[in-house]
Amino acid sequence: MKTKISTTAPLNNAGALPMQDAAMDVLRQFRVIFGSARQHFREVEEHCGISSSQIWMLTESKRSPGIGVTELAARLGIRQSTGSILVEKLVSRGLLIKERSREDQRRVGLHPSAEGELVLAKLPGPAEGVLPAALNTLPEVVLKTLIINLDELISKLRVCEKQYAATPLADIMGEQTGRALNRE
Repeated sequence: MKTKISTTAPLNNAGALPMQDAAMDVLRQFRVIFGSARQHFREVEEHCGISSSQIWMLTESKRSPGIGVTELAARLGIRQSTGSILVEKLVSRGLLIKERSREDQRRVGLHPSAEGELVLAKLPGPAEGVLPAALNTLPEVVLKTLIINLDELISKLRVCEKQYAATPLADIMGEQTGRALNRE
């Protein structure tokens, strides 16, 4: 059963309808989730000196030496063009090495440099971030329920920017305005 705020309810001082208790509880939960993710991004940047998106990419290249940009981007759930930009930043900083495949010279594989390995050793938590790490611990039935409920919530948004689905969460949450931008 869906409960809605009554349109006959009195307006608050700001001229808006008051929130339902359950809606306020959900809003608080989103604040905890996003605040925790943002704090993790800051800690990664402080400890490692690069963005969380870059650290996740560097970690995936360590897990699968020789991985290509397209597969790397797919693992992070981002566009291939965004993945290429992140790779180039890591290569230019000497943290990631590109090597042509001996079998197929058209294919370029990636792996961390010695300096990249040192950066990874400083990682204060999960490379993929606290939200993806937490989601990966949930049973499939819970994840499917979340998908259904979040789809319903998204359908109610007055402004819905679906292109963000393929943007690293750290970038959406403004990590790039910090010190990592100055070093990239």
